[in-house]
Amino acid sequence: MRLGVNIDHIATLREARKTFEPDPIKGALIVRDAGADQITFHLREDRRHIQDEDVYKLRTVIKEIPLNMEMAPTEEMKRIALDVKPERITLVPEKREEITTEGGLDVVSIKDYLEEYIKDIKKAGIKVALFIDPEEKQIDASLDVGADAIELHTGEYANSKTDTERKKQLDRIERTAKYGKSIGLNVFAGHGLTYTNVQPVAKIREIEELNIGHSIIANSVFWGLEEAVRKMKRLILEARGEF
Repeated sequence: MRLGVNIDHIATLREARKTFEPDPIKGALIVRDAGADQITFHLREDRRHIQDEDVYKLRTVIKEIPLNMEMAPTEEMKRIALDVKPERITLVPEKREEITTEGGLDVVSIKDYLEEYIKDIKKAGIKVALFIDPEEKQIDASLDVGADAIELHTGEYANSKTDTERKKQLDRIERTAKYGKSIGLNVFAGHGLTYTNVQPVAKIREIEELNIGHSIIANSVFWGLEEAVRKMKRLILEARGEF
């Protein structure tokens, strides 16, 4: 199983003071050297954390592992993606007032738009994933529009208050992961995953990759970024019996 580390919140700290540190590029290099398999970042329309300059610098310095650019399906973001050429883009929904992404992209409702939107990106050799809720209708629509992969939103699982609800959401993720894999999509997952809840998701064999940001960056305050990445990678590999 691969671990993509989302570096957005390094930039969040920087933007809190509108200064030059901490530098998300330096963070990406530490994350890479600590064993992450991918650098994930979200260039939001409101530029609340990652900035355009960060994106171009990342492309310059990160060569050994893939870049995964999360973005809203807008023409502005498409232009940037086609210029930067990350190995993958992940299309996500955005609301200006949200604290963090609140749910998956509703692919069903914008199928025609996404099918056309994705064409130029795939033509440029960039893989396309869609960040969606774990629902079969969204998975079917993702295949129909030409996505290479889906990333299942694990927020409801992560936010579950009872063991019963947690198991229900975990079963839902597992069921839809199996379905997505069975129809030919690569299956990833992420959102709200922490050191205490990641292993049950990591055990789902059909999920090939987890993208985790906030928990790693938050705990790096206490452990250091390198150790925070290593601990998360160790938990994931232990869950898979690969450590």
